[in-house]
Amino acid sequence: MDAKKLLDSFLGARGGQGGGQSPLGGLSGGALGDFAKSLGSPEGVRSQAGKAADLARQNPIIAGGLLALLLGTRSGKGLAGSAIKMGGLAAIASMAYQAYQNHQQGQAAQTGAAGASPTAEPEFLPPPSGTDFDPARAPQGEEEFALSLVRAMIAAARADGHIDEEERRRIFDRVKLAGLDSESERFLVDELARPVDLDALIASAQTEAQRVELYTASRLAIEPDSRAERGYLDHLAGRLRLPDALVDHVEATVSSAKI
Repeated sequence: MDAKKLLDSFLGARGGQGGGQSPLGGLSGGALGDFAKSLGSPEGVRSQAGKAADLARQNPIIAGGLLALLLGTRSGKGLAGSAIKMGGLAAIASMAYQAYQNHQQGQAAQTGAAGASPTAEPEFLPPPSGTDFDPARAPQGEEEFALSLVRAMIAAARADGHIDEEERRRIFDRVKLAGLDSESERFLVDELARPVDLDALIASAQTEAQRVELYTASRLAIEPDSRAERGYLDHLAGRLRLPDALVDHVEATVSSAKI
């Protein structure tokens, strides 16, 4: 299984490759949530099968693309183009690094990339290779940490309620339509079937940088509009031992990335 490619699909990233517009046209994060809702019944799954497969295969330019398709979540707006182009793992590392640096420098948390005007698209660059935010320096390896980030995004998306058996069957139908390789499909089916193991998720972050990245990925997965979602993120930040000021910088950086 290509864990980094799966993470790209979750974020709607391109893994550093360019390309044309998504086959679904200019679909926003909110519109994707509406599309995912249309897959809430067996009839909806069947009628939207072609679009669902295209959506996953083509990695549309939206945040939480595959995640929203599977769980019907509204992750919000699309990601900034510079974040999409570098791929999911590097994009998360870039946002986490920027938030961490701004916090270390004592800057005030504010929406928008450093040096960008409020109306400009923020520019995200890969983190420097000599830092712990460089994906290549992951102690457990890039692929293994990419799986941890996927698990973090799934856990965040599930924070607003329990998935009952009927909804689980619908999700599995969507997995079948998503155009994934068999290993990725089995991974998602297994992951969605088991309870969230927050202890294991926390333990998967082996460095301070990875703790920031794990939280950043979780925040990217959702717009915390409900008390349950906000409570989950606050609890996660506490378990990851992230200072409130750093969490504020992650919030600002992620918000600026969703344009």
